[in-house]
Amino acid sequence: MNPVELAVEAVGGQSAAAKICGKSAVAIHKWVKSGRLPRTEYTKKTRYAEMLANASGGKFTAAWLLWEANPDRPIKPSQPAA
Repeated sequence: MNPVELAVEAVGGQSAAAKICGKSAVAIHKWVKSGRLPRTEYTKKTRYAEMLANASGGKFTAAWLLWEANPDRPIKPSQPAA
């Protein structure tokens, strides 16, 4: 499960996240599928990570989500089976 998916599930799913962020469920689905937040989060034009963190009841912080879902951060490769 990627960090965006974890955050979305923590607030009650894609429909709930869409309402929290004022976006469509399709937009949230795209974030979940890519595992990334939009670039506008990193140019400070939006505050979706903060909105989701505030609605999570302390399950994660905005700083954690911003770090983990940064589009400029390489996705961690899968761990080989031991």
